[in-house]
Amino acid sequence: MSTRNNQDRLGGVNVQDSDPIPQNINEAGLSFVTPTEFVELPSRGRYYPEGHPLHGQDMVEIRYMTAKDEDILTSKTLIKKGVVIDKLIQSVLVDKNIRPQDLLIGDKNSILVATRITGYGADYNSRIDCPACGVNTEHVFDLKESLKMEYADNLEEHGAELSNNGTFFIKLPLAEITVEVKLLTGRDETKLLSMAERKKKLKLQESSLTDQFRTLIVSVNGIDDPSTINTVVENLPAIDAKHLRDVYAEITPNANLTSMFECDECGNVEEVNVPITVQFFWPK
Repeated sequence: MSTRNNQDRLGGVNVQDSDPIPQNINEAGLSFVTPTEFVELPSRGRYYPEGHPLHGQDMVEIRYMTAKDEDILTSKTLIKKGVVIDKLIQSVLVDKNIRPQDLLIGDKNSILVATRITGYGADYNSRIDCPACGVNTEHVFDLKESLKMEYADNLEEHGAELSNNGTFFIKLPLAEITVEVKLLTGRDETKLLSMAERKKKLKLQESSLTDQFRTLIVSVNGIDDPSTINTVVENLPAIDAKHLRDVYAEITPNANLTSMFECDECGNVEEVNVPITVQFFWPK
């Protein structure tokens, strides 16, 4: 994250008309503008189509969380509908033309971490199981130090080729077919979660892997017919499915939270994924 120069934007200084952050003036004439941050995007804007507000942009500006944003986080209605995080992101984004559902998942993760830091600081208190002895202990993670950007630059090394449309071509070793895949967005993530919930309620067999493949595969050998894609997905050899999962994980830009953890019980020191619990946005 890069802090915007907000010193000139506090006190009695007027904000320029071009400034997108609203200025609040009380009766005493004191003006105040909420500080903002520039947040790095792991995609660096490479995979958004032309015309998207983030096309070619490696950063996005957000404002610091406010008390009104906490109202969003505590809204039982928004939590029940499953849209509380999207509403929070929409609220803090300076450019209101950017829709959370259109964000690539990696970029969305980066914005979420930055938003949490502006609201509650970089210290994140959570419980974690030691990978060595299994003892559950409380640990304070530094989110700024834990945040790692994965740009996924080495496409050829992982057997992928970038298309002119921001999609990727991956050749499957056994079936010897080439699938074109896209990076998943917030909208795709919501769709997959809804499908999983619906199948669970109807007590249908889970199919999270094939549902994900149907969502991310754009074409097979240049054929974009949905029925063809569905047939390929349902009959995909396991070795090809694993290859697709592995390559896709490597070429997906993301913002990950990892940290060195030392167990107080056994002394084991190991890098771990920072556990994201309810305390992340609802700290005690």
